[in-house]
Amino acid sequence: MSIFPRISLKPEVTEYLKSVFLNKEVLTAVGHQEAEHRFNKLLSCLSHPPSYTCVRASTHLAPLEEIRQQLAEELRKQLMCSSSAEEVSVQILPHPRIADVLILPVEGPRPVKQLGSEVVVGAQCGGAVLRGAHVFAPGILGSPKYMKAGDLVSVFSDLEGKCTRGATSFRGKKVFVGNGVAEMDRSTIFCTDEPARGIGIRMVEPLYRSPSFDGVLPSLAFLQNLPSVVVGHVLGPRPGERILDMCAAPGGKTCHIAALMGDQGEVVALDRIRNKIDRIRQNAQMLHLQSVKAHCFNSTLSVSSDPAQETEGPPFPPESFDRVLLDAPCSGLGQRPNMGSTWSLKEICSYQPLQRKLFHAAVRLLKKGGVLVYSTCTVTLAENEEQVAWALDTFPCLSLVPQEPHIGAEGMPGAGLPPEQLRLLQRFSPELSWEQTEITAPLPCRADSDTIGFFIAKFLKN
Repeated sequence: MSIFPRISLKPEVTEYLKSVFLNKEVLTAVGHQEAEHRFNKLLSCLSHPPSYTCVRASTHLAPLEEIRQQLAEELRKQLMCSSSAEEVSVQILPHPRIADVLILPVEGPRPVKQLGSEVVVGAQCGGAVLRGAHVFAPGILGSPKYMKAGDLVSVFSDLEGKCTRGATSFRGKKVFVGNGVAEMDRSTIFCTDEPARGIGIRMVEPLYRSPSFDGVLPSLAFLQNLPSVVVGHVLGPRPGERILDMCAAPGGKTCHIAALMGDQGEVVALDRIRNKIDRIRQNAQMLHLQSVKAHCFNSTLSVSSDPAQETEGPPFPPESFDRVLLDAPCSGLGQRPNMGSTWSLKEICSYQPLQRKLFHAAVRLLKKGGVLVYSTCTVTLAENEEQVAWALDTFPCLSLVPQEPHIGAEGMPGAGLPPEQLRLLQRFSPELSWEQTEITAPLPCRADSDTIGFFIAKFLKN
């Protein structure tokens, strides 16, 4: 159900995306009318949250059913605290094909009445609210002049990034995301001496009701988009292997790989930013994983010039790893909900060269007979299927292999790949979920398609 305007992009970016989704190969395959219909659906669904919340269960620590029951009890307590109902039911279903995934339906859009007092938050913060989060103080841009803790307020998301921090009113483009109770005075939120931390607005009537997982079973239940969980399974880690996660922050996929290995072996996690490495280590510690080794390092430089060098940290000698995950930096145009982006076309198109540098390093670090998985959270051809075509042409040692599980759609035509290769790719296309998934289908099946936009390719090094 579409209640928000479609994603706000610069006109040049919209035209670029239209040329991608209406390329000659797509038009030949589905026709102009269907291709244009899908493109318009994409712009609409990107501004809305998925209808399901995905939780990755720490099945290396406890059985799935035990985690499901504990999670249901915790969320039931949470909902009863915010509801006058004596009994509150929480629907949590195991995924039929992915053994460590639980699915929760999201309730929304709900009929919530807007109030007179308005708080404006940034687009990223607004998106988090639509997926169940409260409003943290750093995300607040504007509030009523005399707002006090305990005041009931309506929360709006700034669509174009034009609200100045500390504003008392804002007339720019904004969308309503729900009502909440202020946990802080305005003076505390916008204090210039020390930035405010913690929850600024506690959401009590969100437009989309999804449980808040803040502090809920932190070692057993990990919020993660379904395609991001699929990546770990597609990589197929085995106990005793040495695996590289090249762009690892914030560490969700790294920890999942270690858990799938039974924490037996070594998972090397690299990222360029120091505080992100700290976050990876914290996540690994919270999930009781000892096999994760995190290093602050530029992955494009991760291949050692000395093949005889033996070291625990980067750079590494060629052919050091059994499997490599390259979850590449990308334009992020598949993220949901995303109501607006101020990026220029130049910025959107800037990632392909970096991705190829990382690809070169990944292939060199991978052992013969090893597996390389490439993934992004964007919808462009240039960062997905075109990169696959380039890789197959550049590295004759690589071949595409089937993915398991394969619950997304196949690759998009447009990069010159033949149908048999497109079928080996996995593209999560939210625009298709709005038109192809019947409401009568089982909930987990609907959750497979109503996801963020995401892409996965799996290669074998021959």
